Amino acid sequence: MFGFLKNELLEVIEWREEGKDTVLWKFPDKDCSIKYGAQLTVRESQAAIFINEGQIADIYGPGRHELKTENMPLLTTIKSWKQGFNSPFKADVYFVSTRQMTNLKWGTPNPIFVKDPEAGRIEVRAFGTYFLRISDPKKFYREYAGTSATLMIDELEDAFRGLVVPKFAEALSESGATAFDIYSQYSELGDTIRPLIQDDLTEFGLELTKFQITSVSLPPEITEHMKQLAKVNLTSDKNISKMQAFNQMDVDKISAEKGNYENMKGARNDLMMQQMMMQQMMQNQNQNQNQNTPKDDNEKMSRDEIMKTLKELGELKEMGILTDDEFNDKKKDLLAKL
Repeated sequence: MFGFLKNELLEVIEWREEGKDTVLWKFPDKDCSIKYGAQLTVRESQAAIFINEGQIADIYGPGRHELKTENMPLLTTIKSWKQGFNSPFKADVYFVSTRQMTNLKWGTPNPIFVKDPEAGRIEVRAFGTYFLRISDPKKFYREYAGTSATLMIDELEDAFRGLVVPKFAEALSESGATAFDIYSQYSELGDTIRPLIQDDLTEFGLELTKFQITSVSLPPEITEHMKQLAKVNLTSDKNISKMQAFNQMDVDKISAEKGNYENMKGARNDLMMQQMMMQQMMQNQNQNQNQNTPKDDNEKMSRDEIMKTLKELGELKEMGILTDDEFNDKKKDLLAKL
């Protein structure tokens, strides 16, 4: 009889996690009653929830707790126990993992549209990871977990992936990020979007501790556009060179598509006129700079600066912005300073 009664009373309640995949776990009481004065052990990164008759009674954080009326204030109130009560009681106990859940995956199965000041409205696919933690066990149990005996990370990930993806598109639009921002500023954009997505997770007792973009897929023509832009940005006179280079690319593209010699000839003539005007502007600018710069300082260029300038001039010549004669004249002047 003593052994039977002992098996009917729970004296130690704890959760020893065997892996990192479980988010919520119900203590298997098998309809046993909890002995008055039983020991509850809650480890770091855990929280214990007491449920009495379907109602959340008490929540315990990390530490060792002796279950008596004086340290079970809510449950004591619910039961209307008087001081000195020492009989067994019945309650369901749930353990919640409060550690960070890392490397949860998100992605855009369908492309989202982003407005770009240069390229217009373009399609973007994005993928990444995010980190979650349960910041409010009571709210998480009430709003999401419910009476599940166990809840695994992959179930939570599947449920919230559908929330993260559309919210990412909305947050991306609100942030005003361009296609180039997405492509080149993963970390900064992730930090901007994270608090916008957090608004929808707070009601479930969840905290989005990290939101990261790991890859972005853009249309091929936009990717090529950015490569050319990066190449042009290496030149010294960025704005003028950019205009010349992209005019040249547009003329070549239109000519190749249409195969019309007259259109090609006219477009090239227009481009040559623009180049002449721009080159004249560059010459005037250089003359003004030379007038304001002491002669000694103008001539004192290091070997590295000369070699870098020669390389930039070579790229301009390859793009058709500088003629052979212009390149050779500049090259001759620079080599004379070595």
